[in-house]
Amino acid sequence: MYEGINLSMNFLDKAMEIQNEIIQLRRSIHQHPELGKQEFRTSSIVEGYLQGLDIATQRIAGTGIVGLLEGSYPGRTVAFRADMDALPIQELNQFVYASRNPGKMHACGHDAHTAALLGAAKILASCKKELAGNVKFFFQPNEEQEGGAADMIQSGCLDHPKVDAVFGCHVNPEIPAGKIGVSYGKSYAASNPFSILIHGKGSHGAEPHKGVDTIAIGAQIVNTLQTIVSRSVDPVDSAVVTVGTFHGGSQGNILAEDTQLTGIIRTLDPASRKKVVEKVRLIAQGIGESMGASVQVNIENSYPALITNTEMTDLLKASASSLLGEDRVLVMASPTLGTEDFAFFLEKVPGTFFQLGSGFSEGTKNYPLHSAHFGIDESCLPIAAAIHAQAAYDFLSLSAYRKEVAHDG
Repeated sequence: MYEGINLSMNFLDKAMEIQNEIIQLRRSIHQHPELGKQEFRTSSIVEGYLQGLDIATQRIAGTGIVGLLEGSYPGRTVAFRADMDALPIQELNQFVYASRNPGKMHACGHDAHTAALLGAAKILASCKKELAGNVKFFFQPNEEQEGGAADMIQSGCLDHPKVDAVFGCHVNPEIPAGKIGVSYGKSYAASNPFSILIHGKGSHGAEPHKGVDTIAIGAQIVNTLQTIVSRSVDPVDSAVVTVGTFHGGSQGNILAEDTQLTGIIRTLDPASRKKVVEKVRLIAQGIGESMGASVQVNIENSYPALITNTEMTDLLKASASSLLGEDRVLVMASPTLGTEDFAFFLEKVPGTFFQLGSGFSEGTKNYPLHSAHFGIDESCLPIAAAIHAQAAYDFLSLSAYRKEVAHDG
């Protein structure tokens, strides 16, 4: 019979013991940032570290790594994800561990995610004999570009053994280090990049009646697209339709024969996503055709909305509260219209995603994600490692308890 873990100290104490090791891992990765699908050095570090803990590893999705820690008792499988890729940004910080790769920087904290999850792996490996079930560690490439989570899933990371729950986190400089934020339900937006190509008829500017002016048509489309959110989306919901580029024409005295618009749609649930995507298509085509132009609309399916599971969010909230205290676990009141490809995992498996406070409390300015000056208070790293470890133990222990109760019943 599984009787649960008997720790001489809690997971936060264990994380603090290896705090310097986690920080050095993060700094090593930060110094050598790699873009999506090019995380060769980072993958090798991850792979070697896990293997040094006797955690089996598998390379998938190009530069992705999956680690599998098998407990000594049978049980379910819980997974944790860290993304590894950097951004094409020239770092402007003067840290001794600043990027050594010109034009590349960990400006979104993926180095922190990776180091913290490696720390969690070390903590859990030390408790392997007490675990009922399995823990998988997903080290994912290419989050910043096409969304490497989908590639990881397609490569089978959720199978063999089948994953029953999945957790992830992201640093947040707006929350002080030492605190975290959890979200219930709609948390990040779905995204649909789009392009609209308008083909009309060029003519001399002195004879506009002989042409079909695609710039005038494009302007009308842009203005009308903005009515979608105000008139087609429930006022208590949120959506954004952004037109980011508008290109047409070659001379100031010639009607443009072709004009192209590009932009992105962001929505918070599948129903709104479907409605807004269809509205963009209908408006662009309808206005173009009514004004004598042909219009080609291409709308891509990018990241889905990230919607957390209530039960898993409750579990994560309780796990973090047991380590930090309830006053340091914040419930985020509003979702963000940003995107996060962890949503692909939550489409397949129940789970949740939390915000790891990484902001400096005083004396140091906090810069936003994707800034060339972005930095983190590294005291957040052992906190993330401890929360991952605690959530893994709590999920597996709860699953084992439920199994025993069902068997006794």
